[in-house]
Amino acid sequence: MDVLRQRAEHLWDALPAEVLDLAALFDGAGHEFALVGGPVRDAFLGRSSSDLDFATSARPNDTEALLRQWTRSTWDMGREFGTIGGRRGDLVVEITTFRADEYDGVTRKPVVAFGDSLDGDLARRDFTVNAMAVRLPSKEFVDLHGGLEDLGGGLLRTPVEAEVSFGDDPLRMMRAARFASQLGFEIEPVTFAAMSRLAERISMVSAERVRDELTKLLLGSHVRAGLAGLVDSGVAEHVLPELPALKLEVDEHHHHKDVYEHTLTVVEQAIDLETGPDGAVPAPDLILRLAALLHDIGKPPTKRHEPGGGVSFHHHEVVGAKMTRRRMKELRFDKDTIKAVSHLVELHLRFHGYVDARWSDSAVRRYVTDAGDQLERLHRLTRADVTTRNRRRAERLSFAYDDLEQRIADLREQEEIDSIRPDLDGNQIMEILGIGPGREVGMAYRHMLEVRMEHGPLPLERAREELLAWWKGQGS
Repeated sequence: MDVLRQRAEHLWDALPAEVLDLAALFDGAGHEFALVGGPVRDAFLGRSSSDLDFATSARPNDTEALLRQWTRSTWDMGREFGTIGGRRGDLVVEITTFRADEYDGVTRKPVVAFGDSLDGDLARRDFTVNAMAVRLPSKEFVDLHGGLEDLGGGLLRTPVEAEVSFGDDPLRMMRAARFASQLGFEIEPVTFAAMSRLAERISMVSAERVRDELTKLLLGSHVRAGLAGLVDSGVAEHVLPELPALKLEVDEHHHHKDVYEHTLTVVEQAIDLETGPDGAVPAPDLILRLAALLHDIGKPPTKRHEPGGGVSFHHHEVVGAKMTRRRMKELRFDKDTIKAVSHLVELHLRFHGYVDARWSDSAVRRYVTDAGDQLERLHRLTRADVTTRNRRRAERLSFAYDDLEQRIADLREQEEIDSIRPDLDGNQIMEILGIGPGREVGMAYRHMLEVRMEHGPLPLERAREELLAWWKGQGS
């Protein structure tokens, strides 16, 4: 604990002079002013941030007036909730009037009620590790709810009775899972039990707020722990029911306890395959992580018991892609993300045909073309999907995918495999066939694209012969 205090005090001593100048303005005007929430928690964890959150007894109009003495760059988009923001150089601050949140009882959106004290403001925060503060400019540490002890123990616990806290805002149950993912902390047993009892109330929260918490969870460093928190508490049943449904399924090879455990492993392995900032798939990559999470959700509805006691999930990738689109639409993800994730889910089994029989060049071209701009993510999803404990099988799959990637690289050196087009464009087709714009041109173009896929780039005369032969077969 002493080490944590020393680490934090070092960071507080290193607070920019601009922050102390700002604190002095509020103090001089007779207002309380404190650094709160995440920046305080992160200081104990040895992290610093250029974005700082403050709480004050000043009302928004007074905050704005004082902030404008400190910087000309201010904004008030959060005024409704008592927050005024400002920037001075690279330093970004947000200052919020002490809060005593109330909720509308229907959508669970917060209804702003300003508070009068820092103590009351800290009591309404989600978890004790986020309910610590440092009064400024005095640098007095405030920890009324044992946040430092919980931080040292890696625990997530609510400052007030958990059922009261979650009853006020059920989204805090998802935030518990999110912080488990981001910080690697355990949800304290009493708090977790309250999550389980109140899990159904998460249905009152808007899809957008749920989506945002799920996104932050998936971008964390301990995603498995966060997802397990949602599933084991029962919260996932109401926000992502496809995930706990996987617990009912045993995979077709009987290599895993259930498809749910397989899925969590695939998510972890996909994360391990993300790259640095200059790589093909920089970490953290939301699209890859969502695809890994959802890639097998089509298994429960496609499960079939085969003669001899086997189990199959035929076309689960196609069904899963449809389910993915539906769930992500309900969670209000944007269209581009939905398209990319569902496309990866639909393609995640394509490679297995390569293991059974080495593909022709035309099949490799189709694989690349069908994957499009998701090829690098598909490489990683496909590799991550190998969770078998059979070392020989795992090595065989890895060798086969190494071979496929080398085939793709070899074809790239020979031709423009990533943007395949016919050897003849529309104008050339019309000139050779002596026709004008119309349906026939599109048909001819698609035929020549198939020729290009099958044979690779052709000399102009050979392409002309292929086109004329096809045209003759059309009866023209």
